[in-house]
Amino acid sequence: MIFTETKLEGAFILDLERREDDRGFFARTFCQHEFAEHGLKAVIAQANIAFNKYKGTLRGMHFQYPPAAETKLGRATRGSILDIIVDLRPESATYLEHVAVELSADNHRALFVPERFAHGYQVLEDDTETSYQVGEFYAPEVEGGLLYDDPRLGLEWPLPVAEMSEKDRQWRPLSEIESELKERMAP
Repeated sequence: MIFTETKLEGAFILDLERREDDRGFFARTFCQHEFAEHGLKAVIAQANIAFNKYKGTLRGMHFQYPPAAETKLGRATRGSILDIIVDLRPESATYLEHVAVELSADNHRALFVPERFAHGYQVLEDDTETSYQVGEFYAPEVEGGLLYDDPRLGLEWPLPVAEMSEKDRQWRPLSEIESELKERMAP
């Protein structure tokens, strides 16, 4: 795997290191040793897929508070998405900054999301499927989220929002939750 660290410390774009021949190619998509060499938590507690019928569908911006903060390793296995992560570590020099990466079945790219980050994506093609390996079990009692269009975040989505869950529409603005967020996300 080829690890490229983003401007957000600990967040990596992973590209395949292909071994090609006449049949096609083979590539490793996960290796505990390689993750550990990059200082990444190499635990998979759950593996999830999401199927999205329509382009423009938006999922996010989700996170879990400690002690159940999640890592995620996501990729698009069919179609494509714009994946966005936001640094929620109050001690970080990049607190509230974000990175956006296109993940597609064609580019085979993955994004590693560290603990204490918000994560969401917008579907760029109909019938898109994503796959996520998550480093912590889902814990609804410590679940949180940010509004996808919160002006403080400055997230730019490429398409009008076509579909979104009611839960994702009802996250409170950062201006209302930031003091609690900082307290609960502190190391």
